[in-house]
Amino acid sequence: MNIFMIAAVSADGFIGLGPDHRSLDWRSKADAKFFIERTKEAGVIVMGSTTYKTFRIKRAPPGRRLIVLSSKPETISGENVEASSESPRELITRLKREGAREVALSGGATIYKVFLEEGLVDEVYLTIEPKFFGSGVNLLSGAIDIDLKLIEVKKLAENTILAHYSVNKKA
Repeated sequence: MNIFMIAAVSADGFIGLGPDHRSLDWRSKADAKFFIERTKEAGVIVMGSTTYKTFRIKRAPPGRRLIVLSSKPETISGENVEASSESPRELITRLKREGAREVALSGGATIYKVFLEEGLVDEVYLTIEPKFFGSGVNLLSGAIDIDLKLIEVKKLAENTILAHYSVNKKA
């Protein structure tokens, strides 16, 4: 199974100005299009409860299964939205059993970090948007040492690029 992170970041590496700042409000249309296409290919999106609440969506995106990881899954509701308190490894094991081929991790900083720490992430898609925030929500919640290998850099729009990496997993 292929598991990938997908995120839009400012040129100075932030995914938002604060916990309520939605990427939907500042990322490019080109990134939105890429996100929709790539997550439809994957079929499964996993995000944390803070990201889910920030997105302000109340249903799974069309053509995709949405799983929200939370320590309080009973507080998550939405049409065709699954809530789970499973560990990353437990979730991935279950999804493999259920026949999932790919999983898109779409935030936030804690979800990205715990999946990376567990050695579960295979690829990273970072859309770099032409913005500086100066401070805000980091891509990852805390220190981590992970090496990436650049697969491709692609221009998505006039001033927006997509960096696609593979994750060098430690033996």
